[in-house]
Amino acid sequence: MSSTPPSISLQPIDPNDALNDVPARVTTERFTVAAEICMRARDDLARRGYKPDGEKNLRRFGIWEITTFMLPVSAQHLRRVLKANPELPQGEAEKAGGTKTFTLDEINQIRAFLESEGQQGKGYRPYRPKDQPAKVVSVCNFKGGVSKTTTGAHLAMASALDGYRVLVIDLDSQASMSTMFGSMAEDEGQTAYSILAWHRARHAAMTLGIEDLTSKELDEEIREAAAVTADDVIFGTHWPTIDILPAQLNLYWSEFQVPVWMQSHRSWQFWDALRAFLEAQNLLLDYDVIIIDTPPALGYLTINALSAADILLIPVGASFIEFDSTGRFFDMLYTTFVSIEDSMARLHEDAPKFSWDAVQVLLTRYDDVQQSELANVIQVYLDDFVANYRQEFTALVGQAGERVSGIYEASHTDFNRDTYRRGRETFDRCYHEFKRLLIGCWERDRIEAERKEAAE
Repeated sequence: MSSTPPSISLQPIDPNDALNDVPARVTTERFTVAAEICMRARDDLARRGYKPDGEKNLRRFGIWEITTFMLPVSAQHLRRVLKANPELPQGEAEKAGGTKTFTLDEINQIRAFLESEGQQGKGYRPYRPKDQPAKVVSVCNFKGGVSKTTTGAHLAMASALDGYRVLVIDLDSQASMSTMFGSMAEDEGQTAYSILAWHRARHAAMTLGIEDLTSKELDEEIREAAAVTADDVIFGTHWPTIDILPAQLNLYWSEFQVPVWMQSHRSWQFWDALRAFLEAQNLLLDYDVIIIDTPPALGYLTINALSAADILLIPVGASFIEFDSTGRFFDMLYTTFVSIEDSMARLHEDAPKFSWDAVQVLLTRYDDVQQSELANVIQVYLDDFVANYRQEFTALVGQAGERVSGIYEASHTDFNRDTYRRGRETFDRCYHEFKRLLIGCWERDRIEAERKEAAE
C-alpha cells in the first residue's frame, strides 16, 4: 500500500459514492470481536520483551555500564576488587575472553561489599534514614497521554538500579504498568479492589463492635475480605528488587462498588484504604520507595492514591491543552480534598488536614526546538511546583516502548554508545532530581522526629 496520501478534490462529494464506502452498522457484539483481536495482538506484541517461556527477563549489565551509571568506582578499581575477593560474583561471559556481565542481584552483592569494606561516604548504597518509612509517590494527572506510566516505570527502574527496594502499585485498569513489569492480575482479587474491600470489611466489623475478624457474627464476604494480606496482592517481577501490586480490567469495577459500600457504611473513610493497608502490612518498612500509577480520572482509586502519597508527581506536556487540563486537575484536587476535610471536621473537631511533602510538575516529552517558549511560561506561572529538569523525548524511548520495556531494560550494545548515553541521560537526570527531592523529604522528617523526641 502506498504511503502517499490521496490528493483532496474540491469537487462536491457524491452521496451515492459516500454511501458505498460506509461499512455495515456496528452492534455491541462487534466490540467483543474487536476486544478479542486486540487481546491476541497485545499478547503477541508484549512477548517481544519476553523470554520464549512467556516470562519477562531482566538483562545483564556490563562493567562499563555498572561503573558509568550504577557504582561510583572506576572500571579498573572494580576489576581489582573482584580479583582480590573471589567470593564476590565474578560475572559471566557469553564466550571465552568476552565481556563479563552481571545480574542486578550480583551488582547489589558487590554494592553491599563496597559499602561495608570500601571508602566511607562514597554512596555505594542510596541514602535512607534509619527508622524512617518508605516514601509513597503518586504519579497523577487526569489528562491521558502525559507519560504517567512511562515516568513511574522509569523512576521505579532507576531507583532499583540505584539500590532501593521498590513497590509499584498499578491503579489503572488498563494495566499498562503491569504489562511493562510482566505481572498481570488474574482477576480483581489480585488488585487494589481487594484492598478497598479489606478496608471496608474492617470498618464494618468495627461498626458492629466485633474485634475478631474471623467471627461467625460477620458474614462470609466480610470475613474473606478482612483476611486479605500483602501476599495475596503483591507479586515479584523480573526485577529482583521491584515488586508490584498489579491491575487488570476488572479493577475498574471498584469505581462502581465503592459508592454501593458507602451507602451501607456512610462513616467509612474510603480514601484511607490504601494508606491503611500499607501501614498495617508493614510495607512502608519493607520497601524504600512506593510508586503508584493512577488512572486518567479523579475517581475513588485516584483519590486513594493521592491520600496515601507523600509526594505527588504530575507529568504534563508543554502544550496549552495539557497545561489547561492540569489547571483543572489542581482545581479538582482542591475541591475534592477540602470536601473530605470538611466531612471529617464534622465528625471530629481536631480532624487532621491533608498535607504532602512535595508536589512537583514534571514536563514530559519535551522538545526544546518547538516547546521552549510555552515551557518557560509554564515555569513562570507554576514557579516552584515545576521540576527544574524537562524530560526530553528521545528515539531510545520510542524503541524501548516498541519492545514493551523501559530504556533501562535496553542494552547499550544494541545502540551506538553515545546515542545510548544521550537517551538514558534524560531519565537519569529526571531520577537525580527526584532522588534529591526524596532525600530532602526524608532528612526533614528525620530532623523533625529528633526535635520531637528531644522536646518530649
